[in-house]
Amino acid sequence: MSRKSYIFTSESVSEGHPDKVCDRISDAIVDLYLGRDPNARVACETLTTTNRIVLAGEVRSANPVHHDEIEGVARAAARDIGYEQDGFHWRHADFQNYLHEQSSDIAMGVDASGNKDEGAGDQGIMFGYATDETPELMPAPILYSHQILKEMARQRKSGERPEFEPDAKSQVTLRYENGQPVGVTSVVVSTQHREGLTPEDVRELGRPVVQGVLPEGWFPPEDEFYVNPTGNFVIGGPDGDAGLTGRKIIVDTYGGAAPHGGGAFSGKDPTKVDRSAAYACRWLAKNVVAAGLAKKCTIQVSFAIGVSKPLSLYVDFHGTGHVDEAKLEDALMQMANLSPRGIRERLGLSRPIYARTAAYGHFGRNPDDDGGFSWEKLDLVDELKTLA
Repeated sequence: MSRKSYIFTSESVSEGHPDKVCDRISDAIVDLYLGRDPNARVACETLTTTNRIVLAGEVRSANPVHHDEIEGVARAAARDIGYEQDGFHWRHADFQNYLHEQSSDIAMGVDASGNKDEGAGDQGIMFGYATDETPELMPAPILYSHQILKEMARQRKSGERPEFEPDAKSQVTLRYENGQPVGVTSVVVSTQHREGLTPEDVRELGRPVVQGVLPEGWFPPEDEFYVNPTGNFVIGGPDGDAGLTGRKIIVDTYGGAAPHGGGAFSGKDPTKVDRSAAYACRWLAKNVVAAGLAKKCTIQVSFAIGVSKPLSLYVDFHGTGHVDEAKLEDALMQMANLSPRGIRERLGLSRPIYARTAAYGHFGRNPDDDGGFSWEKLDLVDELKTLA
């Protein structure tokens, strides 16, 4: 965005949204396989609808993973989200598993052999982004949208607000001046709820959540605070709308504030560069902004299936940088091995760390001690500062 003053909106969806239920189940399957074999290959798609869970895709593992284990993990994911409704219940939903062995043609192109390094699992372009407008180096609209829903889920699961049900969405519109957010112009929250609540009841339950997330003085005007604008929202989740893995790629990333290569993350093991290279681009962009080289940074990489080296690396500071972008491109290629294997090893991605990423964004989170969200580490800052 080259404009300095504008209004911008991002949305998020909760862990109980039908598509996010599918992302969570797919990533729980990825974790199951990686826990059994760090070199496992997984491409797991999930469909959910009224009392039905269906898996399809391709897998490969040196150690067997049995059908009952897969079913148990899928049901446990739905249970943890909180689905015990007549129309979608973790225990009673029909379960079908159509996962099968990975294609030998794909395996031949991706696997390392002889003098051939591990190749990318597919062609494609991937992006990473960072901005200094929040401490998390994330765009503010998507960050606040996530935080609203995450807090509502916390209150629901703790019993503090049992009136909330799992399915919910949020949307936050911010006003920017001189490229920085200065206030909120509107907030939308739509949440599934227990039967018997009025729209005004739900509005007042949501109000303190939004107030607690937004900076002081940023709560929107009353006529721009929308909660369940259509009224009743009792029937929700997979019973209200069918869900599919990989349909919330903008929610998963930067809320539309940065480009997206089009590839989803959930259900994919880290040899799939749709996932791992997007994580690496976020890692690089975040370190660039944290090092003070730019206020905003977009990074793109591209790959060809079966080829280990990236075909290109592109940096864009959006007019906010303090070093030459082409110089940084060369430096980043020297600092980081951006082959699929190099990314996986540097960020420690061959671990069961993915179910936790399935809701509230893959970026802007704190690195975990067990290696989760390793792409959020600021471990290149000192080296990058030498380029200034």
